[in-house]
Amino acid sequence: MIRLGILDFDTSHVVAFASRLNHAGVAENQWVDGAMVVAGCPGESALAPDRLAGYTAEAKKLGIPLVDKPADLLGKVDGVIVASLDGTVHLERAKPFLEAGLPVFIDKPFACSAAQARAIVALAARHKAPLFSSSSLRYAPEVLAARAELGPLEGAAAWGPGSLSGDNKRNPGLFHYGIHAAEMLYALLGPGCKRVTAVSQPGATAVTGEWADGRIGTVRAIRKGASGFGFSAWGVKAARSGAVSTDVIYRELLKRMVVFFRERKPPVDLAETVELMGFLEAANTSAANHGSVVMVDAP
Repeated sequence: MIRLGILDFDTSHVVAFASRLNHAGVAENQWVDGAMVVAGCPGESALAPDRLAGYTAEAKKLGIPLVDKPADLLGKVDGVIVASLDGTVHLERAKPFLEAGLPVFIDKPFACSAAQARAIVALAARHKAPLFSSSSLRYAPEVLAARAELGPLEGAAAWGPGSLSGDNKRNPGLFHYGIHAAEMLYALLGPGCKRVTAVSQPGATAVTGEWADGRIGTVRAIRKGASGFGFSAWGVKAARSGAVSTDVIYRELLKRMVVFFRERKPPVDLAETVELMGFLEAANTSAANHGSVVMVDAP
C-alpha cells in the first residue's frame, strides 16, 4: 500500500481525495485502491485562509494523522499531494518533497505562469523526482470516450464554470477555475497551441486557440447563467457535443494518481502541462488587452 501525505487544507479536494483513497465517507463505487492518505499537514493559505479549519476538521473525522509542518511529512510517506488552492505557492510547497526525490502530485492550477511551471519541472528534473498535475476533468469518461471513438480531432470547444479568485496576484483570471475547461480542451486536442485571442466580460471569458497544425480550439469560462461542464468535438469519423458529468471525475483522476505514485511516471507529459499554463497566461493577457493576439509561452 502506497502511503501518501497531503498538504494545505484550503480546498475541498483534500477531503474528496482522502475519502476515496481511504474508503471512508463516500459510496463504495467511489473507492480507489492502492494508496492511502496516512498523514496530512493543514498548512497555510493566503488565498482562502477561512477554509483551513473546516477541512482540517473533516480530515480529522476521516482519521488522518496531522503534522504541524510540511517537512514533518518526510519519512512518513511514499509520495505527496500538494493540494494548495493557490497555484503561485506550488513551487515553494512542493520544493522539500521534490528535493527529497519523492513523487509529487500538484493539484490544479499547476502554476500561474509558464515560467513558474518550468521552474517546478526543472527542480523535479534536478532531483529525479516524478511529477504530475491534472484537473480531474481531463479524465471525465465523456472526454475519454470522445478521444477513443471520434478518430483524430479536427477541432474542439470546451466550457465550464469560470469563477475568479478575487486576487489578481493569486490564481489570476482563468487560472482559478477556467483551468478545468482548458484542461478538457487539451485532453481532446493535445499540445501544440501557438497563439490565442480572448475576450472577457463580467459574465464570461471566451478564448480561441490556434494550433500549429491549423486546428482551432475554444474555451468558454462561464460566470453568469448555466455553467455545467461540456464540450464539442469534431473528429474525422464523427462529431459529438454534450454535457460532462462530475460524478466520477475524482475517482478517475485518483486511479491515474495511484498508478503515477506506484510507477513513478506521469500520465501527462510535463511539456504539455507547461504549455497549458502558457495557454492560460496568454489568454489572460489577451483578455486584458481587448482581444490582442498573444503567443503561447511553451517549452
